[in-house]
Amino acid sequence: MRFTNLSLGIFAATAARLPGGARAFSSTATRTAAPEIAGARALGGSDLVVSEACLGTMTWGVQNDRADAFAQLEYARSKGCNFIDTAELYPVPLTAPEWKAGNTELILGEYLKTIGNQARDELVIASKIAGFFPNSPVAAERTVPPTDPPPDCRLDRDSIRQATDASLRRLQTDRIDLMQIHWPDRYVPAFGLMSYRHEQKRADAVPIRETAAALKELIDEGKIRYIGLSNESTYGVCEWVRACEELGIADKLATIQNSYSLLDRRFDSELAEAVDNYNIGLLPWSVLAGGLLSGKYRSGSKKSGIASDDSSRFNKYPDYMARWNPKSATESTLLAVDEYSRIAEEAGLTPSQLAVAFCRSRKFIANSGSVIVGATTVEQLKENMEPFDTPVELSEDVLAKIDEVHLRCRDPCCTL
Repeated sequence: MRFTNLSLGIFAATAARLPGGARAFSSTATRTAAPEIAGARALGGSDLVVSEACLGTMTWGVQNDRADAFAQLEYARSKGCNFIDTAELYPVPLTAPEWKAGNTELILGEYLKTIGNQARDELVIASKIAGFFPNSPVAAERTVPPTDPPPDCRLDRDSIRQATDASLRRLQTDRIDLMQIHWPDRYVPAFGLMSYRHEQKRADAVPIRETAAALKELIDEGKIRYIGLSNESTYGVCEWVRACEELGIADKLATIQNSYSLLDRRFDSELAEAVDNYNIGLLPWSVLAGGLLSGKYRSGSKKSGIASDDSSRFNKYPDYMARWNPKSATESTLLAVDEYSRIAEEAGLTPSQLAVAFCRSRKFIANSGSVIVGATTVEQLKENMEPFDTPVELSEDVLAKIDEVHLRCRDPCCTL
């Protein structure tokens, strides 16, 4: 993997602006670690310097135990990955018998305690606060013992503060570098839905400005450093920018984490324009469409990459992520997967490598974002990180073939 020594010019471009036009970094730890970061870039307009690959953690606590998680962390760090993404909701799926909100953060917290403060300072830790979720077992786990009956997950001031304190406790750290809103408090079509249903709009939605003001308090207290959005719309991004500008924290809104992959390119339109103009980086989730784009679920002689087994997500949890599950995905989704797999084979890549390489070619990721990759085994993680380890640059011919498939099977996993 390439290790990039950041130049003084890059540091100057990513520094926080002080009154009078002067610039300074808010964290010497981030600056010190930068020369060891692979494919280093700043998130949005922040001074959070991160690796091109971000380690996803959502399987830790369900499909992966503590030992698996530690092995993945050690491997990722050995490859220059300094960016780790988690959430108070994790692990997933929530239907797993062993699921318990916060378990992933607990495992990561144990790791951070093990490596010590200096090594922790070299990492950028991102977490997420759950959005609107009535009678939520996620909200219940914010207290010790858990609150009974479970309260609602909301994005009002008290909920934001309670969720942040709970994450800090589980992570055994004094700050979260990037705190993201997992999904909005207001109604918004998300998780594969494309049509706005007017009748689902709720009058009691917590205003974005109230949520932003609560996050500003936590920034002022040093508990979080930057703000990220997730599963957000173009309207939501614009309202967040306006709220942060009014509160004087426009420079603290750094990222958005939305679905983006070969099977879901909705971000390419209005959202891409918005984040480009507001200097917000994309952290794409499910770049492998839950594993479907890895090719491991394909039948026949064209299968390539790591094969699936009984422990693979869609085999173990047949009702999970129905839009990507090979047993329930649309015919056009499965056709597109076959087409992308053939393009990968012709290019000498595995399907996973093509899917990851495509994401890293997008400007809204390459310039100011990071590609979230996860796995249930270190072997899978090695394959998924290979396009970063030996950087894969897709040719114009391969990109044109990808676009041809996209035009025939546009966002096939999404629904009205």
